[in-house]
Amino acid sequence: MKKKVSVGLSIALLASSIPALASAHDHHHGYKGSHHPNAHKQIQSVEFTSMKAPSTVENMVKTYTDAKVKVTYKDGTVEENPLNYNQLFLSKDKIVKNKDEMIAAGTPIDANGDPIVDTSVPDKPSNFVSDAPDSNSMITIAGKSYLISHYEYESMNNAGEDVHGLPASMTLTQVDRNPKTGELTVNNAKKIDFSNVNGLWTPCNGSTTSWGTHLGSEEYEPDARAFEDPSSCSYRDVTNFAKYYFGDESKANPYFYGWIPEISVDNKGNASVVKHYSTGRFSHETMQVLPDEKTALFGDDGGNTMMFMYVADKKRDFSAGTLYAAKFNQTSAENGGAGDLQWIKLGHSTDDEIKAIIDKGVKFSDIFETASEPTEGFTAVKTNASKKVEYLKVKPGMEKAAAYLEARRYGAILGATSEFNKMEGIAVNQKDKKAYMAISYENGSMEKQDNGVRDDIQLPARDSGATFQLNLTGGQADASGEKINSEYVPSNMGALIVGQDLEKPDAYGNTAAPDKIANPDNLSFSDDMNTLFIGEDSALHTNNFVWAYNVETKKLSRILSVPVGAEATGLRADDMIKDSRYILSNYQHPGEDLDGKQITAVDKQKLEEAMKNGIGIQETGGVGYISGLPSGKIGAGSKGERENDHHQKENDHHGQEDDE
Repeated sequence: MKKKVSVGLSIALLASSIPALASAHDHHHGYKGSHHPNAHKQIQSVEFTSMKAPSTVENMVKTYTDAKVKVTYKDGTVEENPLNYNQLFLSKDKIVKNKDEMIAAGTPIDANGDPIVDTSVPDKPSNFVSDAPDSNSMITIAGKSYLISHYEYESMNNAGEDVHGLPASMTLTQVDRNPKTGELTVNNAKKIDFSNVNGLWTPCNGSTTSWGTHLGSEEYEPDARAFEDPSSCSYRDVTNFAKYYFGDESKANPYFYGWIPEISVDNKGNASVVKHYSTGRFSHETMQVLPDEKTALFGDDGGNTMMFMYVADKKRDFSAGTLYAAKFNQTSAENGGAGDLQWIKLGHSTDDEIKAIIDKGVKFSDIFETASEPTEGFTAVKTNASKKVEYLKVKPGMEKAAAYLEARRYGAILGATSEFNKMEGIAVNQKDKKAYMAISYENGSMEKQDNGVRDDIQLPARDSGATFQLNLTGGQADASGEKINSEYVPSNMGALIVGQDLEKPDAYGNTAAPDKIANPDNLSFSDDMNTLFIGEDSALHTNNFVWAYNVETKKLSRILSVPVGAEATGLRADDMIKDSRYILSNYQHPGEDLDGKQITAVDKQKLEEAMKNGIGIQETGGVGYISGLPSGKIGAGSKGERENDHHQKENDHHGQEDDE
C-alpha cells in the first residue's frame, strides 16, 4: 500500500475552516454507506433545502454549505441531514510527485515534464501555480478511484502582471475512499503529459464518459488570422506558449489548439491523451456525450459563438464523424427566449485527416480569401474570432480545412447562427431526452444587431443570463435534407431558468438578484435525483453559488457558497461511486475584482483583509466535493445509470484481470 500524501493547508486556511472540517467529519457526511440504518431502504425522493446567502465577513471568505437534503423512503420514513463541503486540496498544495520532486497541484509542466518557472522577479524564481482549478472527472479503474482536474490558467505572475500564453495543465490524483463514511483523501498525484499533442491550451469545463474516460476542452482558441500579424495579441500568446512549452518559438502554431482532448487511464494508473481533431476547432467550453454514446453537443464560449453537434461513426469513438452547426430560428423573445434549431452539415472527417492538414503547416491565408469591404462572392460574417465583420471566401479545395480548423467562420458562411454569447456548460437528462445549456450572459451578440450581418437572435438584454432546455429528437434531417444518423438531435430550445438583473447594487454589491441564478456556467444532471446542478461564474453576484434545480418540482435551492470573487467550477454530480454520492465542486480565482464592488452591508476593508489573510487574493483555488447525500438507488434507477454501473463493473473486471 502506498504512503498517503499529506495535504498541506496553510495555517490561516485551517483556522478559518476548522468548524466546517469538523462538521464534515462529525456528520459524514450524514450517510454512512451500508452502515447507515436506512442504507438498504428504497428511496422515494430527494429534496434539497436551500441555504441563505452569506451575510458576514466570516462566511463571505470561505467555501461552505448550510443546506440540507431531505430523503423520503418508500416506507414513509423521512430523514433530513446536513450537506457538507470537503476540500481535498488547494491548487498550491504540494501533492504532485514530479521527477522525484513534490510540486503544487496546479503547476504547469513543459514538453520535457519540467515545471514552468516564473522569472518575473529575477532574484526569486519559482514555479507558476494556477489559481484556477476547473473541470473534474472521477473515474474508477481496476478498483482504484482517480480524479482528473483541469487547471485553466494562471491569473498573474509574481510581479503582479497578467500572464499571456502560459501552457495549462491537468492533474491525475488517486483518491482513497473510507468504506464506512465515503470520505475521500489524496493517495498520490501526478501531472498528465500532453507533449504528444503539442501541449494544452486553456482547459475550461469537461465531462466524464460512460466508458470511463475524461473529455477536456481548449477554450478561446487563438485567432489564426490575427496570428499572421506579428504585432497581434494572438501572435504574442501563441509564441509565448511555444517558448514556455517547447523552448522554441518557431514551433508556434495556432492550429495546435482549440480541440477536445480525451484522457484515458490504464490499469496501472497511467494517463494517455489524444486530441479529437474531427470534432472541430472553436472555443470549447465542454463536450457532452448524449445517451447513444456517439452524439455530442458542445459549448462554444465567448461572444458571437455557435452551437455545434457531432455524430461519431461508431459508439465511444470520436476519431471519425460528422460535424454540424445550428441555425437558430427565434420563436419567442419572452422570459429568456426560445427558438427552433436547424442543423447544417459542415463535413465528415477523421482525426488523422485533420491532423495531417495541421502538420503540413497550413495557415489561415491558405484557407480563405479576404476582402476589406462588402464584395461580390464574399460572405459577411461576424464571429468570436474577430471584433470586426469579416468578408470571407473559401479557396478552392480548402473546404475541409475550413470546416474543421475554422468551424465557426465556415459555419457562418454556410448560414449557421454565430450570435450566441457565453455559451457555457451542457448537461443531459437521459430519462426525459432533454439537454440543458447555460447561456451565461444574454446580451451583446444576442441582442438586435445592425452590422450588415444576418441577425437570427434578437433578445432583450439580460446580463444575468439563462439556463436553456433543449428537446432531443430522432428522425431529423439537416438543412440539405440528408438524414442525421442520431436519435438525440436538439430540435428546439427555450429558457428554463432565468436570472434577474438589478437596477442598482444591493448592500452586498450584487447587481443581480441573489436568490436567483446569475451567469450560469457549469451544469451537471443527476438522473437519479431528477436534479440539475448549476454553478455560477458571475461578476454580478459578490459570492458565487452552486444551485440544485429539481426539474419535476421546479424547486431551486442554493447548496454551496464559494469565497467572495471566486467562480464555482468543476461541477460534477456522481450518483454512485462505490455506493456513495458526491457532488464534485471547485472554486477558482478567489478575491478577484473585489476592489470594484460597492459593498456597504459589511466592512469592505475587513473583507479584503480577511481574504488576504486567509487563502489570499488570486493566489490559489480549491478542489473538493459536497457530501451528505444518501446512498442507494432512488426509485428503480434510470436506464443510463444501470448502463453506467455495468460499464464500471466491466472496467473493474478487466482491471482485476490485468493485475492478476
